[in-house]
Amino acid sequence: MDLTSTVVMLLIVMDPFGNVAVINSLLSEIPLKKRQKILFRESLFCLVIMLASAMFGDKILLFLGLEQPTLKIAGGLILFLISLGMVFPHKKLMAEDQLSDPFIVPIAIPLMTGPSSISIVFLLSHKHGNAVFSVVGLAWFIATLILYFSPYIFKWLGKRGAGAIERLMGMLLIMISVHMLLSGVKEYFA
Repeated sequence: MDLTSTVVMLLIVMDPFGNVAVINSLLSEIPLKKRQKILFRESLFCLVIMLASAMFGDKILLFLGLEQPTLKIAGGLILFLISLGMVFPHKKLMAEDQLSDPFIVPIAIPLMTGPSSISIVFLLSHKHGNAVFSVVGLAWFIATLILYFSPYIFKWLGKRGAGAIERLMGMLLIMISVHMLLSGVKEYFA
């Protein structure tokens, strides 16, 4: 496993740059210091969820009777749909209720840790064992840094810049999802 490319793939799936605009719009009424505390807390929930997925992913797959090709195909499809939403965003990604202090939903789940990142962690843990913990840790750390400093990044990039980066990440995810889907189909019929 190439650590760098795997970390980059998981980081793209987590989409911290794409989440910069959404999260900062959602938290726009909250003062900067409190916003950063909320983002750090939510990123810790994200880490716990991904590490639990890495630890128990094989057991969950075994319990459900699922094989790796099935997970690759399903993960590829989910990733493809999510990446299409990144390339062609809707007018509203979520109902922005101006939450005073969001707890787990919607920042930790589904923005930071969605079905596609959990699927990728399941696949990586099944294929590479304990090496997945370093991948999850590095990707989480980079995503957390980006989101912690996201108010400044958002101000510097603006909505258009953040949208452009999200579309670029979406295009990369489309390629990754198609590869994952074709790999799963190939393994299934092999």
